[in-house]
Amino acid sequence: MENTLLKPSKIQFANQVKNYFPEILSDDALDFITVLHEQFNSKRLALLNNRKSQQEKFDKGEFPIFPKETKHIREGNWVAGIIPKDLQDRRVEITGPVERKMIINALNSGAKTFMADLEDSNSPTWKNCIQGQQNLIDANNKTISLTDSKRGKSYQLKTETAVLLVRPRGLHLNERHLIINNEEASGSLIDFGLYVFHNTKTLLENNTAPYFYLPKLEHYTEARWWNDVFNFTQEYLKVPKGTFKATVLIETITASFQLDEIIFELKDHIVGLNCGRWDYIFSYIKKFRNHTDFIVPNRDQVTMSTPFMDAYSKLVIQRCHKRGILAIGGMAAQIPIKNDDEANAIALENVRQDKIREVKNGHDGTWVAHPALVEIALNEFNKYMPSENQLHVSRNDIEISEAELIELPKGTITEAGIRKNINVGVLYTEAWLRGHGAVALYNLMEDAATAEISRTQVWQWLKHNVKLNDGRTFNHELYVELFDDEVEKIIKEYGEASIKNTKFKLAFELFNSFILAEEFDEFLTLPAYKYL
Repeated sequence: MENTLLKPSKIQFANQVKNYFPEILSDDALDFITVLHEQFNSKRLALLNNRKSQQEKFDKGEFPIFPKETKHIREGNWVAGIIPKDLQDRRVEITGPVERKMIINALNSGAKTFMADLEDSNSPTWKNCIQGQQNLIDANNKTISLTDSKRGKSYQLKTETAVLLVRPRGLHLNERHLIINNEEASGSLIDFGLYVFHNTKTLLENNTAPYFYLPKLEHYTEARWWNDVFNFTQEYLKVPKGTFKATVLIETITASFQLDEIIFELKDHIVGLNCGRWDYIFSYIKKFRNHTDFIVPNRDQVTMSTPFMDAYSKLVIQRCHKRGILAIGGMAAQIPIKNDDEANAIALENVRQDKIREVKNGHDGTWVAHPALVEIALNEFNKYMPSENQLHVSRNDIEISEAELIELPKGTITEAGIRKNINVGVLYTEAWLRGHGAVALYNLMEDAATAEISRTQVWQWLKHNVKLNDGRTFNHELYVELFDDEVEKIIKEYGEASIKNTKFKLAFELFNSFILAEEFDEFLTLPAYKYL
């Protein structure tokens, strides 16, 4: 990679970087980012190697267990630190990428909090990531606005807005546009570091603080890493220990076996756990992908009432409340269906029932992907949760076993399921390559997690030559036939002339390479990232 050397001397920018965003990437900010990198990047890389070692054990037929070495933590009566006042009521949270319009609409949505996402719903182009930081600064300064001259609309913040949380990229993602000491920077450290560097003082003056969602943790040692990052940074910025607060997404199958341990490692900073349902399903399939007798049915058949999903969500509630932190439920990915009142009514009723189940189970809040769903979710949580949260709901009536957390879901694999996975996987990948991380497809808001489920299922089904519900074997020949047919449909829909102006040619090639690869790609965003 060719680099353009800039000050400070340890920093280099990738050759394709044309805008250095000097307001965000000031010398002082880059000094701080460099220090973070030197302190924590080597440990991050070691943690990623630990993931590989764990996967080797799963590939040999093992399953996760509750760690023996931390039994004393699980059985202890300790509790986590204080939850700030503005995070005690999180009954409805809205999520979305760090685009300017999205931030304004989400903060104005009536939700209690907004998770501004630099991860799965953000395509990590250089501009998206760094311009997103500017948008977050403007949001915290209450100066963010937008004028859409084409539509004749203007957007600005209301007096009362949602509380802001930020999700940095996962530990596995590099920031290839920024080279520190001849190493690609960590996306996690860049996103976290720039946010706290530019916003901590402002937030504290406004009687709040930097709040985070931490994604895709697979082991309690990864929570320890984040805790060390928090402690180091608070000392660097000369703010009290415990200023930063985090909610951890439980979206990997291994994390659900270490809930107490994750909370314990972050106990001065943690305020909640969240059931990241889509990534959790992806992780469940991915980790056991080489088990010949562990085949997951069509994605649409795996819901929160599926036994292993139900078990995990209830365990999250129980362990959170024992430790004095909040348990946030999963995402309602539906978006309003225009021009079909009947279909829209069915979709919204599904959302309502989902939120009733969560609040009755004991969740303290839930996620929605679209402002139109905020009121539906609020109504149900207001009805069944008159208090700020449900920390008083212990759920000591349940005891979740290791076997229940991995119980294989029942269902079928169909040609329609394969086709849908191919179609959604390709459509999402194409949009992601164009810089869009949150994509509306078939009345659902898809992000990287749902695309990951789609391509992982097809890879696994093909690897194991599964039997379809109609008796056929899903082999290479049938895959090629279905893939080619779905490609033709997309080309026909967009038109030969129009498709030349898209990223579909590359998306077709990438998706096909994911499915036919002998060795599974851990994340589709890693090989695809070089094309952004």
